[in-house]
Amino acid sequence: MSAFLDSIILLSIGCVAGFMNVLAGGGSALTVPIMILMGFDPTVANGTNRLAILVEAGAGVAAFHRERYSDFNTSLRLASYTLPGGLLGAFFAVKIDDRAFTLVLGVVLLFIVASLFLPKPSLSKPHPQPHNLFTAFAMFGIGFYGGFLQAGVGFLIMASLTHLAGLSLIATNMHKVFIVMVFTVPSILIFAWSGNIDWSAGAILALGMGAGAWWAVKLAIHRGERIVRAVLAIALVLLAARLMVVYR
Repeated sequence: MSAFLDSIILLSIGCVAGFMNVLAGGGSALTVPIMILMGFDPTVANGTNRLAILVEAGAGVAAFHRERYSDFNTSLRLASYTLPGGLLGAFFAVKIDDRAFTLVLGVVLLFIVASLFLPKPSLSKPHPQPHNLFTAFAMFGIGFYGGFLQAGVGFLIMASLTHLAGLSLIATNMHKVFIVMVFTVPSILIFAWSGNIDWSAGAILALGMGAGAWWAVKLAIHRGERIVRAVLAIALVLLAARLMVVYR
């Protein structure tokens, strides 16, 4: 595969993933497996994806703020709960065997597929409580998972902030991009320190994901959701099966 074609694939899949991540989640469930199938080492694909995630999350935060949807104090407090877990998860991610990591990724993709068809969370509670103990513990666990794998972490954040904190959908998405932006920074440092980031590929992927995230906030469309879920589910099942076959 030529370098030009690789760049086009990374840019395109980045746009799609960035759009998905801001509106719901699951973008990394596409980018990381596709990078592995393109020939990237699994740990390098995992680390390189973090660079793009940081840019995407930053673009999302900026776009929400530009649209006058921001609460940085609450976002920062929620994000602070994820930092210890994020550091720990990233440390394990650079130590795990490639075969084990890829098999874990394949299993997680199947769980993400199942989550696409679960009932949507109920409406927000009358009195949101983003600073309760349950939310803090959930954010720590999410930080660990995000530092380790990243794929599907947006779904976990949305579920926690909706069910445990009682936040509305728009508030959840607003806080989600900020939280991801914060806990991704230490992950990048660990992956970079261990030499597991392809900076040129990451820059191209970041460009696509940043653009996708910006337009997701601007457009905020939800039409055709059932079709998107079905297509995404089929794609993730195929990717999971392919990863498990390659590394069995």
